[in-house]
Amino acid sequence: MATDRSAQVTWQGDLTSGVGTVHVVGSGAFGPLDVSWPSRAEEPAGRTSPEELIAAAWASCYSMALSAGLSRGGTPPDRLDTSVTVTFQPGEGIIRGAISVRGEVPGIDPSVFAEAAAAAKDGCPVSKALAGVPEVTLDATLA
Repeated sequence: MATDRSAQVTWQGDLTSGVGTVHVVGSGAFGPLDVSWPSRAEEPAGRTSPEELIAAAWASCYSMALSAGLSRGGTPPDRLDTSVTVTFQPGEGIIRGAISVRGEVPGIDPSVFAEAAAAAKDGCPVSKALAGVPEVTLDATLA
């Protein structure tokens, strides 16, 4: 069954001096969040950016995909700590994604963990949506 998730933004002003407000419509899980061009291309100053929101989505999606893959392999994780950094270059877009995961997975061989981590990098739906990002790195380690 397909699911829809929605967000809404109100933007006021021009690109460089304007500001927007992001609202998560369906769940109401977070927001409102302020967004601006300086938060995207310079310093955040307490505001978010599209790339920060993408990084959050990517980290959570990746963690779910890795957890599912490890569980299917008979070694469910006790804990996965995942961070994603998305690099935005004005005029070019998102030029890099860096996934870092540290896993507590009892009884797993490090090479099996590395294989599962790589499969999750390629297989999570957000990774697939971001397939056009020219460089994506993965740093996967066991605790």
